[in-house]
Amino acid sequence: MKRGKKYLEAAKLIDRSKNYAAMDAFELVKKTSFVKFDATVEAAFRLNVDPRKADQNLRGAIVLPHGTGKVSRVVVIAQGEKAKEAEAAGADYVGDQELIQKISQGWFEFDVMVATPDMMGQLGKLGRLLGPKGLMPNPKTGTVTMDVAKAVKEIKHGKIEYRTDKVGNIHAPIGRISFTNEQLVENLKTLYDQLARIKPTTVKGTYMKNITVTSSMGPGVHVEEDSIKTLRLS
Repeated sequence: MKRGKKYLEAAKLIDRSKNYAAMDAFELVKKTSFVKFDATVEAAFRLNVDPRKADQNLRGAIVLPHGTGKVSRVVVIAQGEKAKEAEAAGADYVGDQELIQKISQGWFEFDVMVATPDMMGQLGKLGRLLGPKGLMPNPKTGTVTMDVAKAVKEIKHGKIEYRTDKVGNIHAPIGRISFTNEQLVENLKTLYDQLARIKPTTVKGTYMKNITVTSSMGPGVHVEEDSIKTLRLS
């Protein structure tokens, strides 16, 4: 892949053979961010898992203590009292059949969809539209639930979804360049602890092969696992 001049200059500041302590890694991420906007900071975990095996295809969601710096637009598919609860909790759009019809015609002005279990039968026909975009509600991520108010509030306060890709990597946003290093470290620690907690019992050998943090369009910085593992959150 051909890299631009700014990327190559930024990459010179990083020792690719070194794993940095988490705090130092985020300091480098900030130094090597060359875009003119408040770049997203992402974490990538290279895991020793085989996503083809059901128990090693990891997927879930977690609320980061400092959010991601982005407030997601939430649509809730629900009826009656549950629709009212969703509206009161701050959902951007709430509806049932009419909203499903609108989405089927190509409307996607939202980031996350939540649905009550009784509406999933009607949503099933949108699987080919929602699935490839990662928008289909799923019980594993807490987006198929009767507690729609809780789901909406968590999403609005920084809940992220994670899922292994076809080679066993997990990529997730953990903040913005404007965050303090401490905030970024605490968000990374929260995600790290969650992935450690759900380690499949069938995994042999090293579970987390590599942890990298990066900013939008910036070079990756390898993070020393022990500097995350031993961190205590207040």
